[in-house]
Amino acid sequence: MAQEPGSGWEPTVPALVNLVAAAGGPHLRAAFAAAGLDGIRPAQSVALVPLAAGGLHASDLADRLRVSRQAVAQAIAALERHGYVTRGPDPVDARARIIELTTRGRRALQVMRSNAMALEQRWTEVLGERRLGELRETLKALLASEAETTPKSVD
Repeated sequence: MAQEPGSGWEPTVPALVNLVAAAGGPHLRAAFAAAGLDGIRPAQSVALVPLAAGGLHASDLADRLRVSRQAVAQAIAALERHGYVTRGPDPVDARARIIELTTRGRRALQVMRSNAMALEQRWTEVLGERRLGELRETLKALLASEAETTPKSVD
């Protein structure tokens, strides 16, 4: 990342984390394309992860992803349109809908996991196992700290 000489500007850690996360996007898009999975963007695909353990209400999915219900509704609409999820009636509450993965959605999760493991391998080559392990533990500690201090969204 270039910086102007003498500017004194140094990217913040949150900015660097965002840039590292965004850098994986092109690799994931290519992996989806290679697997014949169209109509899914990396930003939408994160909504599939909490569904791996079973169906959820949109509000529960929003809480787990720490995003607004509106953001989840938009992502789920696109994912449903392309066959990655379905929305069906809740067997307990007929007024509610449950979002569940389809076979195509499970395939997308497999591609995501494989892509993430390949990215981790590249990072191991750059950092070495010890430093990557330290990075993992540091990120987990930061996430745990944020989970304790982040207010619930109101929407």
